[in-house]
Amino acid sequence: MKKKNKKKKFFEKYSLRRMINVIAVTVGRKQNQFLAGLLLIVMICLAFAAQKQTREKKVQETISNQITSEPESTPSEAASAPSVSSPTANPEEEIYTFLQGPKSWGNRLQWSGEWGETFYDGGSFGGFGCGLCCLANVYSSLTPYACTPVQAYQYAKKVTDYGGGGAIDWGYLRQTLSALGFQCEVKQKPSTYRQFREDIAAGSAAIVLVSSNDSKCYWTDTPGHYVTVFLYDQKKDKIFLADSGDPNHNRHWVSLKKIYRSLKTSSAWQYLLVWSYDKQADLWKHKNANGNWVR
Repeated sequence: MKKKNKKKKFFEKYSLRRMINVIAVTVGRKQNQFLAGLLLIVMICLAFAAQKQTREKKVQETISNQITSEPESTPSEAASAPSVSSPTANPEEEIYTFLQGPKSWGNRLQWSGEWGETFYDGGSFGGFGCGLCCLANVYSSLTPYACTPVQAYQYAKKVTDYGGGGAIDWGYLRQTLSALGFQCEVKQKPSTYRQFREDIAAGSAAIVLVSSNDSKCYWTDTPGHYVTVFLYDQKKDKIFLADSGDPNHNRHWVSLKKIYRSLKTSSAWQYLLVWSYDKQADLWKHKNANGNWVR
C-alpha cells in the first residue's frame, strides 16, 4: 500500500517531460532511449491502475455509508405498515353439536347418529342421552381428540360408577370430564344474572340444565334437559347453543339471559362450568369419533 502511494506522489510531483528526462539520465540519454520509453509506459500503466483502485474504493465507501446511515423504521412505522393477514376460521365450525333422538337420525340430519334409535343397558339413548351428547361436544370441541356420544357413554361407565341406561348425574359428569383432562366445577344458579354472565364469560364452555318449569322463554314441554353452550359473545350477550334434543335450537345463537331464566332450580346444581383442558391429565386421548353418524 505504501509503494502505491509513493508512485502516486511521484507522478504528482513530476510532469511527464521531467519524468522522461529523469529516466533518460538514469539509463543513458541516447543508448537506452528505447528502454527509458518502455519503462515510462509501464510506470504510466501502474499509475492509472492505482488511480482506478482508489476511485473504486471511494465508491465502495460511499455505498457503505449510505447503507449504514439509512434510518431504521420505528415501532410506530412498523405497526402502520400494511400487513397481509390470513383469513381466520369461523370458530363455530370447530364446535361439535351432536343430536340424540330417533327422529333426527331417521331424517339423517347433520350431527345425528345411529345411537338415536338404539337401546343401551335397557334404556333408549334418544330418551336419556342429552348429558352424554354434552360430554362428547365438550371433549371433541375443546381438545385435539374426538368421540361420539356413545363412546362418551362407554367411557363414563368405565371411569365412574355411572350404571348407564338412564340420565347421567352431575357428579358423574364432573368425574368423567376430570378424567378427560378438564378443570371443571358444578355450580348453582347465582342470585344475579351478572354473576352468571361472568362465569360463562370466564369459562371455555358449560353444560347447563334447563327446564320449561322455570321459564318458557325458549324451551317448552321440557321438564329437564342438558345442553352445552360455547363462544359467549359479550357484545351481543349471546351464546352458541348445542341442543341435542331439538334440531331447531341446535347450533343457534341464543340470548344468555334466556339460558339464565331457564335454569332448572329444582336440581341440586344448575350448570357445570368448564374452565380449561390439560392434555397431560387426559387419561383417554381418544382419537376418532367412529361410528354411524352424519357430520
